[in-house]
Amino acid sequence: MFEEVARVFREETPAVDFCSLRVSRERSQTVWTRQGVLQPVGNEDDFGAMVVVHHGGGTGYSATPDLSRSGIRAAIAKARAWAERTADMSVVDFSKIPMPHPTGTYESKNDRPWSGLALGDKIDLLNALSERLKTDDRIVDWESTLWWIDAESLYLTNGGGEVSQVQHILIPHLQVAANDGVDTVVRSLGGRGFARQGGLELLDGLDLSASADRIAREALMLLSAPSCPSETTELVLAPDQMMLQIHESIGHPLELDRILGDERNYAGTSFVTLDMFGSYQYGSELLNVTYDPTVDGQLASYAFDDEGVSAEREFIIREGKLERPLGSVISQHRANMPGVANSRANGWNRPSIDRMANLNVEPGEGDLDALISEIERGVYMETNVSWSIDDSRNKFQFGCEFARLIENGELTDVVKKPNYRGVSASFWRNLSGVGGEETRSVLGTPYCGKGEPNQVIRVGHASPTCRFSDVEVFGGA
Repeated sequence: MFEEVARVFREETPAVDFCSLRVSRERSQTVWTRQGVLQPVGNEDDFGAMVVVHHGGGTGYSATPDLSRSGIRAAIAKARAWAERTADMSVVDFSKIPMPHPTGTYESKNDRPWSGLALGDKIDLLNALSERLKTDDRIVDWESTLWWIDAESLYLTNGGGEVSQVQHILIPHLQVAANDGVDTVVRSLGGRGFARQGGLELLDGLDLSASADRIAREALMLLSAPSCPSETTELVLAPDQMMLQIHESIGHPLELDRILGDERNYAGTSFVTLDMFGSYQYGSELLNVTYDPTVDGQLASYAFDDEGVSAEREFIIREGKLERPLGSVISQHRANMPGVANSRANGWNRPSIDRMANLNVEPGEGDLDALISEIERGVYMETNVSWSIDDSRNKFQFGCEFARLIENGELTDVVKKPNYRGVSASFWRNLSGVGGEETRSVLGTPYCGKGEPNQVIRVGHASPTCRFSDVEVFGGA
């Protein structure tokens, strides 16, 4: 069908400054057990196209699930009509934006395809994991999940551009809730953070059986543990918490359309302003952050973004200094500054906007023992469970599932319901240690929301374990 759609588009392309057609198909299946009971298997197949037209200075778009000639022709006509209507009222002259006309392909690895394992075998695997999670009467809820996604897209332009991309994605998840009286705790496999591109071979590196045993054991440890102390101290964050720290206090503040005000009435603005780029000390000299959609197997890897810009690795922050925003080709033109290939849409019926893809903290040196060896007193935290951040993406408060005290350079007692708070503008300047490659994990989240109408998109974050000084930590209720 993609070939037929491409032929129709070439034949129906209008005489305008720019026209593109983005066809996308996303198929998914979710296999899920809860409390040892198989839940309804979820199957989805979403297929459609988005037409974008720039003409006479204006822009317009139209989406359609009808990929017949008449459907594509109608979408082109509607997009062109909107472009003509907005020609004298757009924030920029869209005809002056040099849109790319790329050619290329991308497909992520898929050594063991989802279809290669029978549904019954997937259910048997999840049932076996479920049995390992339910180890004690105090474990009152437990679940095991496999979520498979295949996302295919074809991007065509009136200048001969043609890009075909396929992402194979697997997201396993394990979680338990344990209760003792009025106290309930949750422990999970990275808070759905083990989301990667690839096939069933990804499960081999996770050792889900051992992970299930660990999660159940740690949940019971938390029930009898004291609450996290309240003090200003050294904080060490594991990669599955660094993932959210990067996402909320680096990723969202640096989205260029947000800085330009596009999210103001929905999800807030940013404490970052255009004049900060090139001079602002975002973090300590240990902080190096890259935007890298080329990482093999990371959740948001691709060869071209949804406006056809070639994906390349770029430093966003280097040695603590802010270098460039997360701005796609249109935002770059509006702000007159370089950005990255990050125009993305979560499906055929949404326009592409500035989004994070793979936003990573680069590793430093040393293992976990080296990071904590000089800490007289501190707290080590894993796995996000709650978050709150203000509408300028500056002040934040995060809670984690699991923590240990650090005393005299060693991990000691488990503490529960750990939280910490800070201010983005100063928190990263207190970065005092960045672990080496041996502490790094390649993670991702399938749930990043932004835009009107809302778009929930997949984002990758790789990070080593990191240490911060003078952080306010406290226990939850």
